[in-house]
Amino acid sequence: MENREIYSLDIAGVKRDLRLFEVKPGMRIAILNILGDVELVNACATALADKLADIPYDVILTAEAKSIPIAHELAKVTQKPYVVLRKEYKPYMGEALKAETLSITTGKTQHLFLDEKDIELLKDKQVILLDDVISTGSTLQGMHLVTEKAGGKVAAEAAILTEGDRAEWRQVIALGHLPIFYS
Repeated sequence: MENREIYSLDIAGVKRDLRLFEVKPGMRIAILNILGDVELVNACATALADKLADIPYDVILTAEAKSIPIAHELAKVTQKPYVVLRKEYKPYMGEALKAETLSITTGKTQHLFLDEKDIELLKDKQVILLDDVISTGSTLQGMHLVTEKAGGKVAAEAAILTEGDRAEWRQVIALGHLPIFYS
């Protein structure tokens, strides 16, 4: 494995060294991958639950795949249901709702699908939009569109971390912030 530069960060009392990854020439981001990191996921879910305690909401909405563990653990801690938007349509999803996004890590257009069976979980409900890292806001925008199409209302936006210099990230309930690295 190539020796990469790292960015050290304390998230919810857990220290992690995040590898820097070039997303385009001269621009690198620190990669948070919570998949399999039980200690970090548990700490982050507890910390996010505390930050969301005064916000009335009915359901947690996330997009696959890296944020599924935090959605699951947050749902467990708060006793709220969670819904996962899929990135590929499967026939069993029936008349799914769809939104389009652009991934910063792949640079490609992707789609978010809400399974037909989950539409009722969002309809007339207060929804927390949850992601692992909010960077460009594209996934967040897709989650907003799907929530609106399903008849739900966004109660708040939450993430483990925000990234970059966008002023609107101040409204996101997050446990920390990542800079973007330019060379």
